Amino acid sequence: MSRSVTIDIQTLAAGPGWCVLDVACTAGPQDRPFEERHGSVCIAAVARGTFQYRTTAGAALLAPGAVLLGNDGHCFECGHAHGVGDHCVSVQMTPAHWEEIVAAVPGARTTTFAVPRLPPLPALMRQIASLEAACRDRGAGELEELAHDFAGAAAEVLTGAATRCRAITPQVERRISDAVRRIESEEPGSPAIEWSLTTLAREAALSPYHFLRVFRDVVGVTPHQYVLHMRMHRAAVRLRRSDEPISAIAFDAGFNDLSTFNRRFHRIMGATPTAYRGSARSGPNPERSRRRLSPDPAAS
Repeated sequence: MSRSVTIDIQTLAAGPGWCVLDVACTAGPQDRPFEERHGSVCIAAVARGTFQYRTTAGAALLAPGAVLLGNDGHCFECGHAHGVGDHCVSVQMTPAHWEEIVAAVPGARTTTFAVPRLPPLPALMRQIASLEAACRDRGAGELEELAHDFAGAAAEVLTGAATRCRAITPQVERRISDAVRRIESEEPGSPAIEWSLTTLAREAALSPYHFLRVFRDVVGVTPHQYVLHMRMHRAAVRLRRSDEPISAIAFDAGFNDLSTFNRRFHRIMGATPTAYRGSARSGPNPERSRRRLSPDPAAS
């Protein structure tokens, strides 16, 4: 018998044509997926947990750092066959509002999502980390800017190239989901775990090459890229929300060498940790926002 599933949805900020929702779900393997319908355009960053997402654009396993994409009015299903619960920060927009954003992105030709998700990508890490950190403070003005910045960045990524999700057997998908959850459960401040390809593949009972291939197919990036993404994301959120020493944040995120952390952070985030901390507190880059977004007459 299925237990009662709790989906806690809180509106963090809203305005003409858009809103930011905090969505937490407690569903688990014993709960059967049920069909729902997107009531608006949905672009949601997965913060914790893994779940299966199926929509008219395809099916995918979503992991932390991935971005769920939902077309207005389209039906979808979410399943939790591999673990209990997930947590997302969802930016929702009316089709007209989303069209205004897409129209401001050079080269964009459609407002309809042809894929169910975007994988964890460096191009979206800054926006996702900033959005997740700001959600805890619930500042409506800041969330408005960050939500539009995130949506515009997703539109830019989608314009570049679609990320096709290849069919994977349920057994292999479960093994990859288990590996993602093991990586996600890494405790901040504990000694860094060496998530080698060989170790992860052995725990998944797959050959290293097979594991590498299917992990990339399911998650969208390689295991090493995903571990780095998770650690950088945690560091970026803490840099935004605290005055802790950068060295302490780097160590707690799993980096034993500060120079390596600084170099990788700059390569992925486009700024040094110190510069990122300073710019994050002053909001999204105004030049980037003006270049990407058209004005919303209804908000003036």
